[in-house]
Amino acid sequence: MNKPDAADLLVAGTAQHASAQAASVVGRGLPHESAHLHVAGAAPYTDDLPELAGTLHAALGLSPIAHGVIESLHLDVVRAMPGVVDVFAARDIPGANDCGALLHDEPILAGEVGDTLRYLGQPVFAVVARTRDAARRAAALARQVVKARALPPLLDAPAAHAAQQYVLPPMHLQRGDAVSAIAAAPRRLRARFDVGGQEQFYLEGQISYAIPVENSGLKLYCSTQHPSEMQHHVAHVLQRPAHAVQVECRRMGGGFGGKESQSALFACVAAVAAVRTRSPVKLRIDRDDDFLITGRRHPFHFEAEVGFDEEGRLLGAAAKMLSNAGHSADLSGPVMTRALCHLDNAYWLPHVAVHGYSTKTNTQSNTAFRGFGGPQGAIAVEYLIDSVARSLGRDALDVRRANLYGTAGNDVTPYGQVVDDNCLHELLDELEASSDYRARRVAIGEFNATSPVLKKGLALTPLKFGISFNVTHLNQAGALVHVYTDGSVLVNHGGTEMGQGLNTKVAQVVAHELGLELCAVRCSATDTHKVANTSATAASTGSDLNGKAAQHAAQQVRERLADFCAAKWGGSAAEVIFRNGCVHLAGQTLPFADVVQQAYLARVQLWSDGFYATPGLHWDKATLQGRPFHYYAYGAAVSEVLLDTLTGEWRLLRADVLHDAGRSLNPAIDIGQIEGAFIQGMGWLTMEELVWHPADGSPRAGLLLTHAPSTYKIPTANDCPTDFRVRLFDRPNVHDSIHRSKAVGEPPLLLPFSVFFALRDAVSAVGGHRVDPPLQAPATPEALLRAITAVQAASA
Repeated sequence: MNKPDAADLLVAGTAQHASAQAASVVGRGLPHESAHLHVAGAAPYTDDLPELAGTLHAALGLSPIAHGVIESLHLDVVRAMPGVVDVFAARDIPGANDCGALLHDEPILAGEVGDTLRYLGQPVFAVVARTRDAARRAAALARQVVKARALPPLLDAPAAHAAQQYVLPPMHLQRGDAVSAIAAAPRRLRARFDVGGQEQFYLEGQISYAIPVENSGLKLYCSTQHPSEMQHHVAHVLQRPAHAVQVECRRMGGGFGGKESQSALFACVAAVAAVRTRSPVKLRIDRDDDFLITGRRHPFHFEAEVGFDEEGRLLGAAAKMLSNAGHSADLSGPVMTRALCHLDNAYWLPHVAVHGYSTKTNTQSNTAFRGFGGPQGAIAVEYLIDSVARSLGRDALDVRRANLYGTAGNDVTPYGQVVDDNCLHELLDELEASSDYRARRVAIGEFNATSPVLKKGLALTPLKFGISFNVTHLNQAGALVHVYTDGSVLVNHGGTEMGQGLNTKVAQVVAHELGLELCAVRCSATDTHKVANTSATAASTGSDLNGKAAQHAAQQVRERLADFCAAKWGGSAAEVIFRNGCVHLAGQTLPFADVVQQAYLARVQLWSDGFYATPGLHWDKATLQGRPFHYYAYGAAVSEVLLDTLTGEWRLLRADVLHDAGRSLNPAIDIGQIEGAFIQGMGWLTMEELVWHPADGSPRAGLLLTHAPSTYKIPTANDCPTDFRVRLFDRPNVHDSIHRSKAVGEPPLLLPFSVFFALRDAVSAVGGHRVDPPLQAPATPEALLRAITAVQAASA
């Protein structure tokens, strides 16, 4: 792959105080703090922890039908299986049988006789056995022991919308008079578009290990993005105070949103099992059951109409967005809110009316996934702009440029937030030039004119992504910084490490504050008994929130040390400099460790807590107006594809990415995140297809057929382009983020929109760009062939 030279990636840390002189660890492309452990197979995950003597294993008995009423549960048959220690159902849960993230609408176990089964794969009962194999064999009897009267299932959003089935009331975002603007526009266009869901496919599956401890306490090792929420759920289920439940997570083998709320069911079952048996209990489900039990990215269905002028400027836009929420609300409300707030993507929409419906179906409850509704909302307007450009015979890039947010008058989003940090014009100028977009567009046209079977496509798409939780109060974080007498530093914060490098960045921030090298700072496991009431590591806020909190804690320690130095050796505290592992003051240079030792003897506090709350946020969820985001991240990508029109197979020949990470804390980690998000988003839009058995009255109705790697295709290294050019846009954040950096977790997932629209461009070439291809996402070979056939038929 063609990547920038490492020297080009070094970014100087912002000089915020005297210790920020010379060689700062902030802004350097340093390795992930656990990289050496990862490659050696020595990084312990939850299942790698040594099992205590007497550890039991749990498994879940799943509903064999998608919708029905339980008529009988013959659990004695399960109890009689070899190795089984305990079997329990909903009635045996001490507290509330609920693990809903926001609403109390999601049972941990399905219920009892007379209750409703909501989806095929819903947990009905739990088995605890002496071995994992024995537990799974007993749980597999669910097909025999769960008897239910089948009811017709609803399996997709349009069907649920037609039946008026929703998990939440509809949401409406409006500005101006969209209907009149569309009616008065010189040109109009309608579009219907479906974008599928996506399985998180984290390498480490869902797992919880519950251990009873003294005085009715419980310790839970859990692979989760939200330890505090797991603590609260388990406490409610056990009817115990939160202080009796300790949740710890050192690292996850991936999360992508799938372990934000949906780790709760497994945490609660393991906890109840441990309390009932008075033994440690581990619940680790296999990949098939993970697919069948948990939700994923929300599929969306769009129906939209736009009015526009001869330059392609959008004068009015109206859209109906249907999400498949699944059987319960989970996080579907905030997902739909973010989808509505990202329908504009990078574009000024003077008159807009968008209506969002979170439909209720008999499928797994869909949940957070990298982007959290933003990608689904943004791709809708990109689809419309792509169609507008084709109807005018113009290059889609020119139409995109004509609609970009500006800086005067056309710089306010439909939800009322001013886009006050817009760098897209300069970013697009740079990418258009560096990618040689115009010359390649001409060359591709010449290639397609002489190639009847193989067609090339090209697209450049921008992104604007809001950074903060939609729910204002979640934008807070805490941290602890401990300086030991040998000069080493331990940090604990409320964020969770899932491979994204959060601990590395937080450690860099603390090392920078204290003038140390990164090796002097260590981050410990996230622990609800250390930092309380934490928010999920989600919404791309991990570094922003926890970095600021850790910085605050480290600053307090540094200030105490500076005051101590000035009092002991002379000079003023403001003149004390912490740099390169030493303290410089009054013409002296002392090792940091020596100063710390002297401060300890003088009874100076060498630890501190830190706290951060994102400023300036406000949001009215009734009117969908306010300032929900601290700032925006921007980016753009150019993709070139080669499509075989006879088979629907294709290859990504080249991708050029320019992404706005502000003043990067760690360019090496950020570029890795961008590359990973690009490939993951490409998988969502081109190959990761979820298929359910149709509602045909058979017992298999509602069965997720793509529930394993054998049937669900994710991208591999072979799907990466051989020419992959990823660069960071060199501009510090204009807002006061941690060292003026920007989040890179979710925004880059929108970059591979360029791949989808390059494929649409290639399909369009089949008809000489006179027919708008009805291509849906994911653009699998089958979907591409259907679109090619439609274009050929319309061109005949």
